[in-house]
Amino acid sequence: MADKRKVGRQSETRVVYRPRRLIWMAGSCAVVVIAVFSVVAVFLRESNTGVVFRTSDQVAMIVLGILIAAGIMLWATPRVVADADGVEVRNVLVKRYYAWSDVLAISFPDGASFARLELPYDEYYAMMAIQAVDREYAVQAVRALRKLHRAAHADK
Repeated sequence: MADKRKVGRQSETRVVYRPRRLIWMAGSCAVVVIAVFSVVAVFLRESNTGVVFRTSDQVAMIVLGILIAAGIMLWATPRVVADADGVEVRNVLVKRYYAWSDVLAISFPDGASFARLELPYDEYYAMMAIQAVDREYAVQAVRALRKLHRAAHADK
């Protein structure tokens, strides 16, 4: 079944946000890394270092570049999905779900890189999908999350 959600748009009471500039930066850096490792692999045989490089070494260099690029692309995976019940935050490797009853507020402190969920006991959880470098998009995301948060607390 196809996912009909619109990224970064409100659809009924569900919103999905992903970082915009970070995706472009991670993608372009990954392409550059693969290109550099491929060029190095091509010229590896022709280096005059006294070491004999074989085809397997060239392939290994390209595979290493692909693995490093895949690691860079992990930074493009953050996502925030919120609905009337709560918010799911997926950062680089960890995904957590918080019911709105567990969230005290959504904040974006001055000088912070990411928006965050304010939790009880002076704890918070950063939402890497909503970044300061995305400017107006980040403002819209925080406003939409605050609206859902208010609506969930108004029902109680």
